[in-house]
Amino acid sequence: MTVIERTHGWRALDLREFWSFRELLELLVLRDLKVRYRQTFLGPLWVVARPLATMAVFTLVFGVLVRVPTGGDPYAAFVLAGLLPWMFFSSSVTGAGSALVGSAGLVGKVYFPRLMIPLSALGGSLVDLGVSCVILVFLLPLFGVPWTPTLLLTPLPVFSMILLAAGVGALFAALNVAWRDFGSAMGFLMQVWMFATPVVYPSELVPGKWRWVLDCNPMAGLVEGFRSACLGGPLDLPAIGRATVVAALVFVAGVAYFKKVERRFADII
Repeated sequence: MTVIERTHGWRALDLREFWSFRELLELLVLRDLKVRYRQTFLGPLWVVARPLATMAVFTLVFGVLVRVPTGGDPYAAFVLAGLLPWMFFSSSVTGAGSALVGSAGLVGKVYFPRLMIPLSALGGSLVDLGVSCVILVFLLPLFGVPWTPTLLLTPLPVFSMILLAAGVGALFAALNVAWRDFGSAMGFLMQVWMFATPVVYPSELVPGKWRWVLDCNPMAGLVEGFRSACLGGPLDLPAIGRATVVAALVFVAGVAYFKKVERRFADII
C-alpha cells in the first residue's frame, strides 16, 4: 500500500520514486514531440530547418557584413556549432518553464512526480539536438572543416548543459506557476542570455573589463567547449569544469526549490 501525505519544508529528489514513473516520462516526451510537429507543413524537418535558417541569417549579417573574426574557421560552421547547443538550452528552459501551466489539467487530477513535466521538455529538445548534431557532422566537410577525434568529446559539454537546463527549467517552471507574468519575461531573459554567451562571436572579442560576465555565465564555457570539439580546436577543460560545477549547483538549487513549492501547484495552477 502506498501512502501519500503532505510534506513540509525542503525535500530531496526521490530517485527511486522517479525511476518507478519512468514510463510516464517517456510518454510525456513522446507527447511533446508529437504536439510540436502536429499539423505543420515541414513536420520534423523543422529540427533541421530552424538552425540552418538562423545560421544563414547570422552568416550574412555577422560573417559577411560585420566580418566577425573566427580564428580561421568558416563563419557558417563557427556559428552553427554555437547555435545548436544554445538552441537546445533555450528551447529546454522555455519549454520547461511553461510546461506546468500547459499541463494544469494533469497536475490537478492525478499524483506523480511533478518534476517529470518540465523534464519532458528537455527530452524533446535533446532529441532535436541529436538530429541536428548528425546534420552538423555531415556539413562540416562541406564547410571545409575536417573531422577530428575531438568530435567524440562533444558529450562532455552536452551533459553539463542538460544539468544546467534542468535546474534553470525547474526553477522557471515553479516561478511561472506562482507569477504568470514570468512566462512572458522568459523569452526576454533568454534573448539577453544569448547575447551574453559567445554564440555568434568568439569570447576573444569581449573586452577585459567585461570578462567577468563570461566567467559568471556557465553557458559561455559550454558553448565554446562544444564548438571547439566540433571544429577540432583545443578544449578549455578548466572552463568546462567550472561550468559543470556551476551547472550542478544550479541543478540542485532549482530542483530543491521546485520540490519545496510543488505541494502548492495543484491549488494555484
